[in-house]
Amino acid sequence: MSRIGKKPINIPGGVTVDVTAHGTVTVKGPKGTLVQDVNPDITVKVEGNEVVVTRPTDSKRHKSIHGLYRSLINNMVIGVSEGYKKDLELVGVGYKASNQGQILELNLGYSHNIFMMLPDEVAIKAETAKGKNPIITLESIDKELIGQVAAKIRSLRKVEPYKGKGVRFVGEQVRRKAGKTAAKK
Repeated sequence: MSRIGKKPINIPGGVTVDVTAHGTVTVKGPKGTLVQDVNPDITVKVEGNEVVVTRPTDSKRHKSIHGLYRSLINNMVIGVSEGYKKDLELVGVGYKASNQGQILELNLGYSHNIFMMLPDEVAIKAETAKGKNPIITLESIDKELIGQVAAKIRSLRKVEPYKGKGVRFVGEQVRRKAGKTAAKK
């Protein structure tokens, strides 16, 4: 029983959901428009101000894609109405971040700077306050895309467990390890 798939999705004011006969769901809102193709086995209906996702059978495959498409459509509705935001923090001596438009420049302790071109759908802001770690703020209406971009930036310098240096999400807890101890004589 998919408890996630059975929950209807509430449509907030200012958001419209259109479902075509081919199984394409289009969600329009104040922040933009998102489109998602839905598996032909899954039925999506707009009833009043709710979206209902149903499946034909209780097979394992239908149960799994039932909850998947309900979550994807719900993420689209939240994205076009509120949007998504992720904050990344650069922890380490000399780590820097700056951006010119959609190009992010990172100095992460390597012998060279890293330049990264970000998609137009993701808004970026890099800020460095004196005495604090640089913070990169990503904003988008597409949850999948913003998560992918944040994971790519984070993978450029993963947090190491001994000193805690690297790129991490703001508020992320890092499990620290004890270093080597001096040998006894």
